[in-house]
Amino acid sequence: MLIDSHVNLHAEAFDADRAAVVARAREAGVGPMLTICDRIENFSRVIGVAETFPDIWASVGAHPHYAKDHLGLTPAALVAMAGNPKVIGIGETGLDQYYRHSSLEDQTTVLRAHIAAARELDLPLIVHTRDADEATAVILEEEFKRGPFRILMHCYTSGEGLAKRALDLGAYFSLSGILTFKSANDVRAVASVLPLDRIILETDCPYLAPAPHRGRRNEPAFLADVHRYFCTWKGLDEEEGARLIAANFFRLFSRARPPQ
Repeated sequence: MLIDSHVNLHAEAFDADRAAVVARAREAGVGPMLTICDRIENFSRVIGVAETFPDIWASVGAHPHYAKDHLGLTPAALVAMAGNPKVIGIGETGLDQYYRHSSLEDQTTVLRAHIAAARELDLPLIVHTRDADEATAVILEEEFKRGPFRILMHCYTSGEGLAKRALDLGAYFSLSGILTFKSANDVRAVASVLPLDRIILETDCPYLAPAPHRGRRNEPAFLADVHRYFCTWKGLDEEEGARLIAANFFRLFSRARPPQ
């Protein structure tokens, strides 16, 4: 059983063949998935996907690109939406200073609202960070001192310094198809220092298709390629690797229940 910890199945890219995409994932050995909320106004679509399939869960949150549109988002609102039992995580949220679609100040405000909700609910905070290592580390550390919360560093491509500071807070890390890119030596170097019991895998579909699917629409079935690469890289048997990743996923996302 493979688990895709970050899919965007509500995306328009899947509107024409969503059921077929899920079916192909099953054929490839991918079972449970976590479909991610990028904007609060999309939450109904996200939760609708999760409620259609028994082993697909959802998150609730607002991507940092859209922070400027969510300045009124409160922890209480996130907590209320997370009352749906299909919601197992808060986010994705975080800081992105590469595209800067929203200001750092707005991203910080919205990130802190998500942290408060994650802390109150004891649900993992799904963190997106790009070109913002120091700012991300400082906010996570400041907020952790106010009360602990679970952290997942999603699609991790940042530096070793942030990784070590996040590890000190108990963070987990998800690795994506970027791991398979020939040019991703820096990503593999940082990932090599992560403890095996803190790693899960994702596709981030429809983005970031792994080798040998570069240039195509990514989909959950391609997690098998990410998993195969990861196991070869780490010297793990594929079944052993699947058990490891599943144990890590369900330890972190404890509201989810393994399929019987």
